[in-house]
Amino acid sequence: LCCECGQFHLLLDNHLYNFQDEVDDELICHICLQPLLQPMDTPCGHTYCFKCLENFMQEYNFCPMDRKKLSFQQCHKSSLLVRNLLDKLVVLCPFKAECQQTMQRCELEAHLQNRCPGFKKYKSDLQRKKNPISKGKEDPPSKVETNTPKDPEVPSGGSSLVAESSAAAVVSLGTAEPGLVNPAFDETEEGENLPQRTSLVAETTTIEIHREDPEEELGMRIVGGKDTPLGNIVVQEVLWDSVIAADGRIAPGDHILEVNGVNISSVTHCQAVSFLRHPGPVLHLVVLQEKGFSNKTAQQDSTSAPNREVIHVTLIKRDRSEPLGIKLIRKTDEAGIFILDLLEGGLAAKNGKLSRNDRVLSINGQDLRQGTPEAAAQIIQTTESRVNFVILRQPGVQLSDPVEDGSTSNNSSSSSSSNGESPVHHRRRLDQNHYRRKSTYQKGYANHEKTVAIKKEPKESLGITIGGGRDNKNKLPIYVTSVQPIGCLFRDGRIKRGDILLSINSIDLTHLNYYEAVSALKSNAASHSVVLKALEILSLNSTEPSLDMKEQGFGWSPLWITWLGLPSYLHCCRDIVLTKGNLESWGFSIVGGFEESKGNQPFFIKTIVPGTPAFRDRKLKCGDEIVAVNGVPAIGMSNSELIPMLKEQRNRVTLTVVSWPGSLV
Repeated sequence: LCCECGQFHLLLDNHLYNFQDEVDDELICHICLQPLLQPMDTPCGHTYCFKCLENFMQEYNFCPMDRKKLSFQQCHKSSLLVRNLLDKLVVLCPFKAECQQTMQRCELEAHLQNRCPGFKKYKSDLQRKKNPISKGKEDPPSKVETNTPKDPEVPSGGSSLVAESSAAAVVSLGTAEPGLVNPAFDETEEGENLPQRTSLVAETTTIEIHREDPEEELGMRIVGGKDTPLGNIVVQEVLWDSVIAADGRIAPGDHILEVNGVNISSVTHCQAVSFLRHPGPVLHLVVLQEKGFSNKTAQQDSTSAPNREVIHVTLIKRDRSEPLGIKLIRKTDEAGIFILDLLEGGLAAKNGKLSRNDRVLSINGQDLRQGTPEAAAQIIQTTESRVNFVILRQPGVQLSDPVEDGSTSNNSSSSSSSNGESPVHHRRRLDQNHYRRKSTYQKGYANHEKTVAIKKEPKESLGITIGGGRDNKNKLPIYVTSVQPIGCLFRDGRIKRGDILLSINSIDLTHLNYYEAVSALKSNAASHSVVLKALEILSLNSTEPSLDMKEQGFGWSPLWITWLGLPSYLHCCRDIVLTKGNLESWGFSIVGGFEESKGNQPFFIKTIVPGTPAFRDRKLKCGDEIVAVNGVPAIGMSNSELIPMLKEQRNRVTLTVVSWPGSLV
């Protein structure tokens, strides 16, 4: 059963719908004889479904209607008017026995996932068949209390809840939710001695962001969307010295539920980017923030104490090496890091807004609620100018004695230590071997390789700017960031912004770093003729908003979702090694894997839980794709195969991942 249309059909076939009224013949595909889906126009004036035309063109080279010669590359998406008319066609819910609702075709998927009692009943019945009560020893499922109604309204305040409305936010002990590794519990023989962890607790908060310049970007990267296995929109990274970092309340891993009153928990990636890039002096966000797991015997987190105050402080360094004059420590009885002292005459002491005993919640948007003094010092030392603190203050509390364990309790100053070295402890790191791997996932996007040969004057420039390079932290291929209205490539018109550059005059560009690629392009541009090979990523989704106009205020880079359409030979993988104690869990949840209704999908990291090995390591990010576990490829596995493999790894695991930068908003 397809979860998008609620009907049975082959994986590669079009969705099926029950239309309330007879559909005009002008909106019918003359290959499948059904109302058009993802309509594509031919140069000869006919319109077909994308999948129908794609399958037809694999066998024939002519138009099905007039038999004129045709190639698929000549076709293009239908106009927005036609696509909107098709999306507004009224359809019946396929679960007629339990649900008699009608809705526009574009609303059916959200209806099935969130509101349809028939689809909910079907999934429950299917789950019961797949997971009959097992024999033998089994952990009793724990009760999860929630104040969330079945079809939840997002609270407008900052109330704490066990967020059952978020697939990655709550996993009870007895739950085996498809696609999720329970980050709060690992089955071990010593299970009786484990803390009684009931569930993963999350909190919804309304955050108001103010911008002096309504056009200024927020400064965060996002991943996810209903058109990806992640489902929700998740913050991957907060850029330092940005509006979001200065505010300090949004951290990587937060799920964005609403933007200015609009629910974006079930929109596509492009639609979410469009909402978040909308200019305005004030932005209202509702976010779901993971707080870790709750223990039955655990004390209330000090951040929720009513008599504490959250304060934002910005210190400005004159240069990168200037110390702030802050000593940070850990406490024996409370998680997180605290200010032990402010050095006399230092930048922080002169500023006067930070105080002894303040708890540091974040620095430049980096969540430090479960952090260490070493991690804080590293963030401060690598910051060029503005250092944005978010601290928690409770007047009159005396600071406990710092812990004595030297590995975690250094009185870290933001300056370099006396011997000139960073106070950050140097853990042994494995060389991150970047290599290529196989993948078949290109949902929503197709790639088209093209060769562009042009004649030019020797002194005429190519007229393009580029980004990426294998020295980039995400190991990106070289891509075009702009085509200037000077130079031969603008005149030729075939190379476009977003194209991946593969080679120039037979020189391979795919393995070069940024400066090597610039040098290769400049040296070959001196020739009378240039042959460029490039890869164009084409969106197959006709309903997505065009983001070109909305990107004028941004340093342009491709959307996160377009990187997923890259062929496998351009992927660069890296190994991340996590270690943990016997009674710890790895601390991340995954979604994706093989499903009969969707075929092979990648495994993505959806949640990283505060205070866990994955959180402390800081190399794994939400939206990363797991390619292999301890060298065993994950491609083709279902989540029911990968999850046990992860749980079997007791103290050490090597995750091979592909990491693409999130879309900048």
